[in-house]
Amino acid sequence: MEIRNATADDWPAIWPFFHEIVTAGETYAYDPALTEEQARSLWMSPSSAVLSRTTVAVDADGTVLGSANMYPNRPGPGAHVASASFMVDAASRGKGVGRVLCQDMIDWATREGFRSIQFNAVVETNHSAVKLWQDLGFQIIGTVPETFRHPTHGYVGLHVMYRPL
Repeated sequence: MEIRNATADDWPAIWPFFHEIVTAGETYAYDPALTEEQARSLWMSPSSAVLSRTTVAVDADGTVLGSANMYPNRPGPGAHVASASFMVDAASRGKGVGRVLCQDMIDWATREGFRSIQFNAVVETNHSAVKLWQDLGFQIIGTVPETFRHPTHGYVGLHVMYRPL
């Protein structure tokens, strides 16, 4: 598996799993009615900040397995804290793709001089992601109750997760 910067040519491979994940409504607070163009703008250009990056994980034959975007969590005085989002194609889950994407993001944030990483909205019922982020050194520093409307669990909390660099 290789992690590389995403190009415009990667979007047609990202869109199907992006759309599937967002419309499932279980892990992202993105509007399920996002058009493909809105989704591309959101994912492929994650921030107006100069320092942002979208990546893809690809296998040996070039198949896109997952994607991540990373950026400063906030502008100005908050720009020393990184943030990111990750999506893995359903066919590639459980194979370490998310772990490799996140480790690449941690390495990028370290190289770019960020002091820490903050994930603002990790759905508390997304147990595999919560466990993975904890395995990679993130802590739950708070949970905002009932801030995510899950399609089967109802109103659940969103974790704020933090990792110093």
